Amino acid sequence: MPQNVDTLLSKINLIKLKFQILAAGNQNILRQMLFSEHNFKRRKELGGSIEVICGSMFSGKTEELIRRLRRAQIAKLNVEIFKPKTDVRYDETAVVSHDLNSIQSTPVENSAAILLLGANTEVVGIDEAQFFDEGLPEVCNKLANRGIRVVIAGLDMDFQGQPFGPMPALMSIAELVTKVHAVCVQCGGPATYSYRTVASESKILLGEKESYEPRCRICYNSL
Repeated sequence: MPQNVDTLLSKINLIKLKFQILAAGNQNILRQMLFSEHNFKRRKELGGSIEVICGSMFSGKTEELIRRLRRAQIAKLNVEIFKPKTDVRYDETAVVSHDLNSIQSTPVENSAAILLLGANTEVVGIDEAQFFDEGLPEVCNKLANRGIRVVIAGLDMDFQGQPFGPMPALMSIAELVTKVHAVCVQCGGPATYSYRTVASESKILLGEKESYEPRCRICYNSL
C-alpha cells in the first residue's frame, strides 16, 4: 500500500509540474517531457548504453555516427550532439563527415559540458572523442546510468599507432564497439592505421587528405 501511495503522489507532482510549465508558456520543455515520459518505462527497464564507433581516418566513423543519430531523430527521440570546440575543419558547429554529410552539433570545451548540456535528453552523440579529456568515460557512464543512449565516434589510434586519448577506456565500458575500416591507399586492403604524410611530431594535428592517408598494418610499417 505505501508503494502505491508514493506512486500516486509522484503522478500528482508530475501533473502539477506540467501545469506550471504550461502556464509559463514553455511549450518546448513540455514537449520534451512528454517524449521522455513516453519512453520512460522502457528506458528504466533497459537502462542506458554506450556505443563506440572507432577506426582510422577515412574509415566512415562520422558517417556511421550521423546515420545512427538520424535514425534516432526519425524515431522522434530527443538527440543532442557534441564535438570538441577545436574541430573546425569543415564547420564550426556541425559534425561533418568526409562525404560532406552533416548534422548540427554543439561545440564544447570539455567533457564536463556534455554532462551538463546532455542531461535532459534521450540520445547523446559525441564526435572526435579522442580529442576530449580523460574525464569523458566517467561522463558517458553517468549519462548511460541515467538511461541515456550515448553514441561515440573517434580514432582508436594516433598517427604513431598508439591508443588515442580516452578511446581505450570508452571501448572497455561500452556495450557495443564497432570498428570500421578504411581502404589502404598503398595496397587496397583494409586499413586500420592513420599514416601522417607531413613532418610533425605533434600528437594532435588537425588535417585531411593533405596530412593523412589510411594504411594497412604492413604498408604502415614498411614505409
